[in-house]
Amino acid sequence: MYNVKVFVTLKKSVLDPQGAAVMGSLKSLNYGEVEDVRIGKYMELQVAKSDRDIHAVLDEMCDKLLTNPVMEDYRYEIEEA
Repeated sequence: MYNVKVFVTLKKSVLDPQGAAVMGSLKSLNYGEVEDVRIGKYMELQVAKSDRDIHAVLDEMCDKLLTNPVMEDYRYEIEEA
């Protein structure tokens, strides 16, 4: 069994209006140290071991369902359970 953490973010070239709104709010609350905010998604998956390569399986899942490859990037961390 694998415990997988998937992190999804908008590509740098895609505007992030939600991140901009949070950034504006932080600035108005006097958190001037914050220089940029990007909003993303976080998912935890438990994946059974199989004959298939776990990286290939995760890349396929992310490309087909978990992300929009046109607008989003992803990375994941795998831990054996």
